[in-house]
Amino acid sequence: MNSDPKVQDQINIIQTTDISRVYRMGSEVIYALKSITINIRKGEYVAFMGTSGSGKSTLMNIIGCLDTPTTGQYILNGYNVSNLTENALAGIRNKEIGFIFQNFNLLPRSSALENVAQPLIYAGWGTEERLEKSYEMLKKVGLGERAKHKPNELSGGQRQRVAIARALVNTPSILLADEPTGNLDSKTSHEIMDLFAQLYSLGHTIIMVTHEDDIANHAKRIISLKDGLVEKDGINANFIEPQLLKQL
Repeated sequence: MNSDPKVQDQINIIQTTDISRVYRMGSEVIYALKSITINIRKGEYVAFMGTSGSGKSTLMNIIGCLDTPTTGQYILNGYNVSNLTENALAGIRNKEIGFIFQNFNLLPRSSALENVAQPLIYAGWGTEERLEKSYEMLKKVGLGERAKHKPNELSGGQRQRVAIARALVNTPSILLADEPTGNLDSKTSHEIMDLFAQLYSLGHTIIMVTHEDDIANHAKRIISLKDGLVEKDGINANFIEPQLLKQL
C-alpha cells in the first residue's frame, strides 16, 4: 500500500478494481492479468516492474487506454474507461495521457517541431498556436535549436527528448513511459532519467514500465508484477528526492 506523504492527501488519478485481461487463442485461454487493484495518486512517480510475461505491458496498455479490461473497473481521472469504444478511448488518450515509447515513435519525414505538435492537431489547435507551443516545449527539454531537424538528424537521446516534449505538449494528466531507455546507452539513459526526475519534481504524474532494476530504482514507488498479479507494491527505499533545478 502506498504511503508517500507527498501525495497522500491528493486525489487518485488512477483506480483499478479487480481488473483482468483474458485472451483466447482457439481453445487456449491466456490470463495476461488476473486481478489487479491499484490506486495511483496525482503527482506520483511509479514504476511497473516485471519480467517478460509478468503482465506489466498488458497493464500499461489498459492504463494507457490502448486496451480495455476483460473484467473489473478502471477509473482514469474521474472517467470510467472500462468499456469505452475505440473512438472514445482515442479521445481520452489524447486528452489525458502523454506517451513515451522505447522506439520514440516519431514521424520520420517530419521535423522535431512538427512531431511535437501532433497531439495539438488532434486537439484542434490552430497552426500558429500549436507551433508556438511546441517550440516552447522543445526549448524546455533543451532542443530549441534542433526544432527543424528530422529524427534521422538527431541522436537517440535527442529523439527521446522530442518524444518527451510531444508527450508534455497537451498538458496530459499522466506521462506513460514504456521502456523509455531501452534503445539508449547508459550515459544517455541517465540523462533521460534525470529529466524524468525533474518532471516529477514539478508535479507531473509519471508511470514507467521497465524490466530493469536500475531504471525502476529511479521511481519513488515500485509495483512489481508476476504471473498477472501484483507481487509487491511499495515506496522505493533507494529513492532520492530530486532538487528542482529549472522550470519545465
